[in-house]
Amino acid sequence: MRFWKKSMLSVLTVILSVSLAACGTAKPAAEGTTAGENTSAGANTANPLAGKKIALIMQINLGTFSAQYIEGVKEQVEKLGGKVTVTPADGDLAKMSSNLDAAINQKVDGILIDHGTAEALEAGVRKAIERKIPVVAFDGDINVPGVTVLQQDDAKMAEATLERLASDIGGKGNIVKIWVAGFAPMERRQIAYKAFQDKYKDIKEVAAFGAASQNTALDTQAQMEAILKKYPNKGDIAAVWASWDEFAKGAARAIQQAGRTEIKVYGIDMSDEDLQMIQDPNSPWIASSAVDPKDIGRIQVRYLYQKLHGDQTPDKVVLEPVFVARDQLPKEQISTAQLSEHVKGWGNSQQGYTDWLKAAETPAAK
Repeated sequence: MRFWKKSMLSVLTVILSVSLAACGTAKPAAEGTTAGENTSAGANTANPLAGKKIALIMQINLGTFSAQYIEGVKEQVEKLGGKVTVTPADGDLAKMSSNLDAAINQKVDGILIDHGTAEALEAGVRKAIERKIPVVAFDGDINVPGVTVLQQDDAKMAEATLERLASDIGGKGNIVKIWVAGFAPMERRQIAYKAFQDKYKDIKEVAAFGAASQNTALDTQAQMEAILKKYPNKGDIAAVWASWDEFAKGAARAIQQAGRTEIKVYGIDMSDEDLQMIQDPNSPWIASSAVDPKDIGRIQVRYLYQKLHGDQTPDKVVLEPVFVARDQLPKEQISTAQLSEHVKGWGNSQQGYTDWLKAAETPAAK
């Protein structure tokens, strides 16, 4: 009899366990989701930050450098299961400020800023921080507690190209500077240019111009053509220093079309289009100093997700540039994705890439 009671008790225990397990698998979906969504969310527990909405607020989206920078941003956000919305302001700082306010009001999870000024953005950035929306800026003149600002080592980029220019022309000759005020990186590059002028007294600036527009390369080309007419003789101009790749493109095209390829161009920044021009033996653009634009986008996103994760991040992150000259490159055309095979230090930066970030990337991204 005792044996029978024990047996019945064991059977009842098993039946109860199976019933409870069945109830667990049939757990109702959370409000606003389906059972299928719950299952997929459970499968993504490795990344608690999946599904974040990220806003990229840009002062200007122009040229292949910006295009590759955006690619880097999108690539890293998507690897982490998020979605990014890109909003350029076409150079209009008031519009950029309005775009920032709109992103805050839309309650995005994180904000990336590309360029901009303190006057236009700091009020909006402070509002975002107050609302617990993390912000990471690139080359923006922003000084708000809690915001991480990325910048290229602009002084080093300018120095590298200017020193190569000075060496190539023997420390003397006339040069043209193409530069524009109103951008934080440009102001830092100008400081290096002033130091260069103080160092090389026999190198004379005979012309200086530059403006950022939706047709910067084309406008620069037209202005350079006018300067070449003003200085028509071989030897009148030894070189051109361009503080932005859009300037270098326009200047190089004008010089090449005028048949004045004794004038060499030294630029800053690098994209696939830029690299193609530098590799062209008929192009006057022979060297540039840059950080991989895709890396800039990736690194900026990594620091934003660190903030979303609750990690401490530095106030300022400096990105190390690489000097690229034609004499370092093969004759066959390559892309910036292949540049690391020929130029040490280019691309594939691990900066800001924590172990937990790597682990959080979606299986498809890996």
